[in-house]
Amino acid sequence: MKRFLKINGADNVAVVLADGVKAGEWYEDNGTRVHLLADVPRGHKFALRDIASGEDVVKYGSPIGHATAAIAAGEWVHSHNLATSLSDNLDYTYEPVKAVDVPPVVSGNVPTVEGYLRHDGDMGIRNELWIIPTVGCVNGVADAIANRLRNECGNAPGVDDIRAFTHNYGCSQLGDDHANTRRALAAMAVHPNAGGVLIVGLGCENNQIDALREQMGEFDGSRVRFLVSQLVDDEIAEGVKLGKELVARMASDCREPLPVSKLKVGLKCGGSDGLSGITANPLVGLLSDRLLDWGAATVLTEVPEMFGAETMLMNRACSRDVFESEVRLINGFKDYFRRNGQPIYENPSPGNKAGGITTLEEKSLGCVQKGGSGVVVDVLGYAEPVRRHGLNLLNAPGNDLVASTALALSGCQIVLFTTGRGTPFGTFVPTMKIATNTALASRKKSWIDFNAGSIVEEESMREAFDRLTAKLLATASGAQVCNELNGDKEIAIFKTGVTL
Repeated sequence: MKRFLKINGADNVAVVLADGVKAGEWYEDNGTRVHLLADVPRGHKFALRDIASGEDVVKYGSPIGHATAAIAAGEWVHSHNLATSLSDNLDYTYEPVKAVDVPPVVSGNVPTVEGYLRHDGDMGIRNELWIIPTVGCVNGVADAIANRLRNECGNAPGVDDIRAFTHNYGCSQLGDDHANTRRALAAMAVHPNAGGVLIVGLGCENNQIDALREQMGEFDGSRVRFLVSQLVDDEIAEGVKLGKELVARMASDCREPLPVSKLKVGLKCGGSDGLSGITANPLVGLLSDRLLDWGAATVLTEVPEMFGAETMLMNRACSRDVFESEVRLINGFKDYFRRNGQPIYENPSPGNKAGGITTLEEKSLGCVQKGGSGVVVDVLGYAEPVRRHGLNLLNAPGNDLVASTALALSGCQIVLFTTGRGTPFGTFVPTMKIATNTALASRKKSWIDFNAGSIVEEESMREAFDRLTAKLLATASGAQVCNELNGDKEIAIFKTGVTL
């Protein structure tokens, strides 16, 4: 196993790949010989040459901040001597790096998956019954209905799962904040992974069922039921009755071979470490590129974790209009921080820093690699559906729960979630955890679905790519991932305003 890696020829730091690297070890590569001056943890950086105070520290071929003190060759580089160089809103210029056009779909040898064909031509990769509360006041009702349905119908044919997705919102919200919640719940109600949906309201909430129904647009009425709890004597019994109608409807649903071009795949990272941008994220980027070749769509979000790497995405816009939408996306999120009196660059997290990520630029340069080299074809608002095949950017924060939910709300049937620290969380669609390092994959087998850490050990990137591609296709065809097996399925709605 390699112990060190210089990622790009322009870099003035290298990354430690192994545990137990001690002061006194030598780094030797391509004519560079450096004596380590300190113990350096796995995923962390050390200087390949003397770096002057104020000079750029370069990783991935790009600056990740500046030295806050003189750094000697072989010295550990981290928060004590490296700081962000990011500033507020920037003036961006559209400078496409190549001829950008939506790539043609590869002909021949495009695989199929075993999915559920919906009335609108969309594909579900699960056939689940979802109970969705309009407001947090009926969370208990939704849970009680789901529990009874699981007990009485849990083994019904055609039903992959029965689940209530509770949340705290739907009332005492104003303006865009209220609209966000309604859009989110409406988007969930028409998601193709749901074979049946029971929407449970209270009756007096701001998020009225009639307005929610209108927000849903055209939908398959045979698969959706509505219940207003204040209008019936026994809301649990009525909910179970309506749920059983949906279970009966779902009994005839069967998987069938469908083109992989119907897939929409969310790209997410959480609990990142210093290996995220070396193993899991580039691997997912290669898979994203392959999916685009097959005519599918991928979606990249976590807007605050694009700061510092945003020009890489802007210069891959398919048009000037998309470029300008990207600029509004980035600067709009900075404005969101300022409106709330918060620092724009209060990132990375303590876990990120422990794993070797020092600045937001460093985090972002690793994060955007999940988008591969694909052309950016569209910029989506929160809970806005994917419209085009290709790489899409989505307006949502970096928070793992909120961002993963947002990807699913835009129609993604599955989320690929890379992680260096690990998390059990899953949203309401399969959330595949891809470890950046073997230690995590070995220790947390009940959380992790795929180990990308082998890329810096014995496995080539191509071999790992073939494994991950097979894993994705199997999951889309019904194989469960850890969050499903563990029952870790939740939603987290993006809250943006005051609460009355």
